[in-house]
Amino acid sequence: MKLFEYEAKSILAEYGISVPQGALASSPTKAKVVATQLDAPYVIKAQVLVAGRGKAGGIQFASSPEEAAGITERILDMKIKNLSVNDVWIEEKVNVQRELYFGITIDRARCCYVAVASAAGGMEIEEIADKEPEKIVKILIDPTLGFRSYHAREMARRLGYSGKSIIRLAKVFTKLYVAAMDCDAELMEMNPLVETTDGNFVAADARLIIDDNAIFRHPKYETRFLSEGQTELAPEEIEARRAGLAYVKLEGDIGIMGNGAGLVMATLDTVQHYGGSPANFLDVGGGASEEQVASALNILLTDRRASIVLINILGGITRCDNVARGILEAKKKVDFTKPMVIRLVGTNEAEGRRILTEAGIHVLDSMEEAAQMAVEIAGGR
Repeated sequence: MKLFEYEAKSILAEYGISVPQGALASSPTKAKVVATQLDAPYVIKAQVLVAGRGKAGGIQFASSPEEAAGITERILDMKIKNLSVNDVWIEEKVNVQRELYFGITIDRARCCYVAVASAAGGMEIEEIADKEPEKIVKILIDPTLGFRSYHAREMARRLGYSGKSIIRLAKVFTKLYVAAMDCDAELMEMNPLVETTDGNFVAADARLIIDDNAIFRHPKYETRFLSEGQTELAPEEIEARRAGLAYVKLEGDIGIMGNGAGLVMATLDTVQHYGGSPANFLDVGGGASEEQVASALNILLTDRRASIVLINILGGITRCDNVARGILEAKKKVDFTKPMVIRLVGTNEAEGRRILTEAGIHVLDSMEEAAQMAVEIAGGR
């Protein structure tokens, strides 16, 4: 789950990391009021759950409350990477001497967290890695040891600092690490982390992504996680999570449903092998009820991008007759004309086939045959 910048900065402040004074505004009038309570000049930032706001014009500067109100009005009318801007964060502009980058993220290849720092703050870390790789400093974090103060001091030294500056910067690094661990972060970064003209360090921007699987440990954000417009999830993904389903939106035109992540992945691969393009990943899980199957199918049938639905069920804990009844239940609720290709084998297979056959729905027993047929139908053959 991605948090907005102002939320991430609020967390940093709780852990003792300096952030610019600021407040949220959802209208030009509110922006003017906020600006009068801060010291000019100001930075006005669009609050959207994507990177690259600056390049899109979502970060601008103002020197008066009136100018801040005008810029706020323009930003609120913008769309950044197809996302509407509902709020802006207005904060005092920091006197910058140097911009740095520091973040904690996961190195999945090595199965551990990694601390990343750079002397080229203000740029996206991927851009730094491409253009100035020599400016990136990394330390793999041993999960049994953690990120210690001597790690932080070493990173500060490698960024070119010495003396008391190393101590001040290292404290910021260790505080961010503690915050990231407490937040179950997949990524927590300050970019830029600004060294001010008076020698202090301030997080001028912040980004936090919480592991979706740990949201239950963060009730403050749990409700918002499933609120449209307040999360990066697509509406279909929100509906699926509410129904207890695993769903990921893709770019193709063949809707896919299966039981078990491995089976669904194999189905996606098979569809692509035959030249098709999956519209989604949807796993109803083991032991799916009729209601869950109906909910899953409803998501696929109402997806305008999907011209056909491919259902691949290998009944183990999941009973084929429950799947069949769920399919018919969805058919009753949704008036649809999309073709469905169904492969159904396993527990209570005969009963599941009977239920669907009597309803005039043909059932296959080969995944390869079902995938090939779905691709041919999607292609109009």
